[in-house]
Order: sequence, then structure tokens, then C-alpha cells
Amino acid sequence: MPTRTQILEELSLFRLTSGGLGSWITPTTDPEVFACLGQIDEVPLTRARLNQLLAYAHEAPLSEAFYSYYWLMDPCFHPYDVKDLPGFDPTWPGSSAISSLAHLKWGLYRIYVDGLLWFGNIRTAYRALRTLDDDGLRQFFCERRFDLEAIKRRGPALPLRSIPKDDRYLIAEMACKSYGDSPDTVGDLKTALVEAFEAHQSHGGGPITIRSLLERSFRAAKYAARQQEFNFSADEVLGDSVASKVDLEVKYESIAKKFFAARADALKNTNLYLSMVGDLDIYVATSMRSRRDFRDMATVCENIFQDSRLKDLHLRYFDPTLSAAAGHEDKGLIECLMVKCAKALVFCAGDRDSYGKDSEAAMALSLGKPVIFYCDQEQRRTFYQNIHPLSRLVEFKTGVAVGAMITDRLDEVSELLYRIFTNKMGYKLEQPKPDYLKLVEQTTRSIVRVQTNDRMITETFWNHYHNR
Repeated sequence: MPTRTQILEELSLFRLTSGGLGSWITPTTDPEVFACLGQIDEVPLTRARLNQLLAYAHEAPLSEAFYSYYWLMDPCFHPYDVKDLPGFDPTWPGSSAISSLAHLKWGLYRIYVDGLLWFGNIRTAYRALRTLDDDGLRQFFCERRFDLEAIKRRGPALPLRSIPKDDRYLIAEMACKSYGDSPDTVGDLKTALVEAFEAHQSHGGGPITIRSLLERSFRAAKYAARQQEFNFSADEVLGDSVASKVDLEVKYESIAKKFFAARADALKNTNLYLSMVGDLDIYVATSMRSRRDFRDMATVCENIFQDSRLKDLHLRYFDPTLSAAAGHEDKGLIECLMVKCAKALVFCAGDRDSYGKDSEAAMALSLGKPVIFYCDQEQRRTFYQNIHPLSRLVEFKTGVAVGAMITDRLDEVSELLYRIFTNKMGYKLEQPKPDYLKLVEQTTRSIVRVQTNDRMITETFWNHYHNR
């Protein structure tokens, strides 16, 4: 028979001083409650008896459906597998009453996890869910899980145009500015190279590298601000030497030809992405500033989505190395739409952050979407997980504090996406300090939800958030 001290210890994770369900079992709880819980192994806790005990904490009663859902069922339509929560016993589903403290704890654990996931506040969650009937609970949670069978039934999407990895950097907007709108126009990069070569010839001529010609062109005021753009666009031939205008033309045209071919395919791919935007599953956000960035990002996408766990799902994902737009204004509209429509976002951190990439991640978090931060360096993983403010924001619609999942392993990105779309996410509830709750994603140990212990923040936040 558990003692008062043992009961307090066993249920300490759920103890809060903010009132409601969290204030049910505390050192000041009525002795009648401890006496009843002390006999739980011999006298199971039915819904009627549980409601009596809740009344001692001035807590409202719960419905038969709520009681059954959280203590006597392991519903297959829940957004995560409730059997994976700590302490689960397979004898509990199908039983008629709560038969032990461990059984009581499992149901409370579920309530707290659900409360943090979808309400951001345990007290609010209990009040919203406790009166629902079977159909209401089923509808609420079915709306918050992915329809895996419907995703599988779609089959593969229309195939995208293939672009060689080494040519993908040419779809960047910097390259578009350098080469012009069509093969019939003379791009600014060519004009700068020809002018620099003519100046070189006037001073004696001789073989000279493309890089040296561009360095000379940057000395002219009209090209001074375009050094990064031109070097990026001519990356493939920077080290090549030319001795005549004919040599220069050949070098330039070899890259220009690749540019217009890659851009044409990338524009077609954008239309293909737009055609599937209503079914888009994952948006990949990144910032690419070099040819190597494009190659590396293409490999990252391959490694993530060719994982055996994901291939059969036929997930639709946006690969940023395969898409281009007519201009940066159109690009912004397209990418905002895809972030809004995608079910999840993968944020690939680079050597430097960018406003666009950060905005996309912030937008997805603010929409309450699952967001995965992939960082390939341990120090960056630590930065995003523990310091960077972007990794935890508020879902605008609900006010729930949402956090990104941070990893430095590509296989974990694939694992997380598999868990997200198969409704198999795993969570651990923690209370690192009194009244402060954290919900931790099990694979990466990332904090995805919080409930603060600051009474001023809590009361002010919820008193005003939904009134504005």
C-alpha cells in the first residue's frame, strides 16, 4: 500500500502550483485523497471515485469518454503512439478502472503531453477536453495526425527535370543577373570580361586567367559592387587562361550554354512544384552562396529523401537546388506559398545565416508546423538548440510555444520525417524546476514545448493573446 510520501514522489512530475489539475496532488492535499490513492491496488479508481478526489482540489469533473480515453484505451488514431510513453502496461487498455499509481501516472502523463502539444497550458487543455464525448475526442485528435494511407495512395508525383549537380549553382539569381534573360542578349558578365580583356591587350596582352580579368573589371566603378556575383557565376572557368577574344568567347559561351539549359529546366521544375503545392509535404530551407553549397545541398536532399524509411511514402518535397523564378519578387511569393502549404520544414544551416532562410523557418514555426534544424557542426547544433531564439517561437493561431528539433545527423532528419508522417513521434515530459514544464522530443532531445513557471508571464500572456 503506497504511503503519502510515496504518492507525492510518484506523482511529483505533475505537481504545479498554478491551480487546476496540477494542484491536485501536493503536500497540502486533503488526507482523504491520499487515503483513497493508498488503497488503489485493492480498490481501483473508477471515474466516479476519481471525480470525487478531483473535487477536493476544486477541480471540475471529467466525462466518461475522457476517463476511458486517457486511462483505459491506447487509441490507434492518436497523433503519436501512447504506448511509447514511460511506464505503459499492456494490461491497462480494455480494463474497467485505474488499478495502480503507475496506471494513474500513465494517464496523467498523456494529458500533460497533449496539453503542452496542442494547448501550451495544462489547465486550459484539461478544461477543453474533459467534457468531450467519444466522437469529440476522436475528431480532435484525428485532425492532428497525418493521414498516412492517403499520403501513400497518391503515388509518385510528376517527375522533375534533372539538372547536373555541378550546374545547379547556375540557377541562382546571381547567375541570372550575370548572364541575362536569354541567349540573344549580351550578359553583364560577358561585357565586363570583354572590356577587361581589351584593356589587358592595350597594355601588352598575353595569356591571362578569367579570375584576373574579373579582378581588373572590379576596379571600374560600374562593376565594383558585383565582384561576388561575377565570381560566383564564372566559378567553373575562373582558373582558365585565355589568350584571345576567341578564347574568351569560347570559355564564356560554354558556361552560358549550361546556364540557359539549367535555368530552363529549373523554371519548368518550379511549375511542377506549383502544380503539387496542395500536396507538398516538406519544404527545405537553406542559403546557398557558392557552387559547392549547391552541390552539397543537392547531396543532402538525396541522402535525406532516398532513405529506405521514406521512399515508399512518396513524399513531395521542395529541393531548392532544382527551382528558379523569373525574379526575386516572384521567388519570394512562391517560397512563401510553399512554406504555408508544406506540412513540415527542414532548415539546413550553412556557414552564414540569411534573412530569407530564417524568415522561412520562423514562418513555419509560427504556423505550428514541425521544423527540423539540420546543422553539420556540433557547435552550431549546440547554438541552435540552446541559444538561438529562432529555435523556439509561438504558433500565432493558438499561442502555443513551439520549438524546432535540432540535429547534426542526416539519418536523424530522415528518422524524424518518418516519425512525423507515420504519427510515431516520441516525447518525454520534464520538470527541471518547480512549476516549469518541458516537452522533449526523444530522438534529438530538443525542447519542443514549454510551460513557464513565471506567473506574470502566464497570466498576462493568456489574458491578452486571444484578444488581439
